[in-house]
Amino acid sequence: MTTCMSRRKFLGAAGATAGLWMARPLIPLSAALPGAKVAIAQCPTYGPNVTVSLAKMFDQLGGLESLVRGKTVAIKLNLTGTSDNRLHYAPPELTHWVHPDVVAATVHLLSQAGAYRIRLLESLTGNMDPLQEFMLAANWEPHMFSSAAKRVEFENTNYLGYGKKYSRFMVPGGGLMYKGYDLNHSYEDCDVFVSLAKLKEHVTAGVTLSMKNCFGMTPCTIYGDRVPVDEPGLTPMGGRGIFHEGKRVPPLSAPPPVANQPKEPGARVPRVVADLVAARPIHLQVIDGIESIAGGELPGYPTSRRCKPGLLVAGTNCVSTDAGATALMGFDPMAVRGTAPFETADSTLQLAEHLGVGTRDLNRIEVIGPPISKIRFDYRKVPMPG
Repeated sequence: MTTCMSRRKFLGAAGATAGLWMARPLIPLSAALPGAKVAIAQCPTYGPNVTVSLAKMFDQLGGLESLVRGKTVAIKLNLTGTSDNRLHYAPPELTHWVHPDVVAATVHLLSQAGAYRIRLLESLTGNMDPLQEFMLAANWEPHMFSSAAKRVEFENTNYLGYGKKYSRFMVPGGGLMYKGYDLNHSYEDCDVFVSLAKLKEHVTAGVTLSMKNCFGMTPCTIYGDRVPVDEPGLTPMGGRGIFHEGKRVPPLSAPPPVANQPKEPGARVPRVVADLVAARPIHLQVIDGIESIAGGELPGYPTSRRCKPGLLVAGTNCVSTDAGATALMGFDPMAVRGTAPFETADSTLQLAEHLGVGTRDLNRIEVIGPPISKIRFDYRKVPMPG
């Protein structure tokens, strides 16, 4: 992707682009959006019971066959951070990563429903290693997934990967932070997109569920801290500071920012997430809350601590699924900034709802399974280890 536009002209154009959203209030859209089904289940341990629980949940949602038969399915995993990051020596799948049993069960059930090809995707932090090598470094066995279906592929989406060019996803209506996003080809070369997430809090965004998982789709060759001015880098460089602080812009080859962007992470990160799920819709969401982490999305925070909610969540609308998951964590999905869990951040749920992605109003969502009030697991009450 090349351009003859100078940097000065680019910045001037960005300032004039689709950017008056900051002056417009967020209009409540819950009543105007259709309701959705969300399936929840108690699942106290990993193992074969995960497949049994997910199979029942997918049936409760109407089955997977009409969604995936004969199609290519891409699954965005949540393997955030490095493979050696640990909380009190616990393997990452028991704290901040989705568990391999949940991955394998999902792959198996998609295959049973007739999926032609299944691609496992993740943007690995700071490297270009094959996804299988990253898994092996974390003591995972990739064969566990490749044997769960006839045709399973793996790709590290933090750079160009196996593609010849990046795929462009424009945000309907112009976007809240950027007009569009350039991503690895795998997010376009699929018929069905699945977000396989963990049930976690997030220090910046309040919660990280099926929508926030998509923040990791963005390649650091374009949205990394040290990317070139004009074109994507050849290798991923640093983290996604462009999104967090906005101290610089992506390369000129990428879609431009909208005008009047906020500068603080608690406003920027939720808006990027809302943009992404509007531009690249999620067809199926699966959230692993069997074992997790409270107090943050990663080990290393003073508040990070292990917890065992014993829950699984699945749905077909990411806003509604995350609303149900947020309620299961002890929070109000209708909460706005200044209220838990969004004390220092804008609500991604509210922003995605504003973009018309789905409703977060539990009164309009059909929750299938045990009542949330009976199985709610309050993340804020998880004690610090003694």
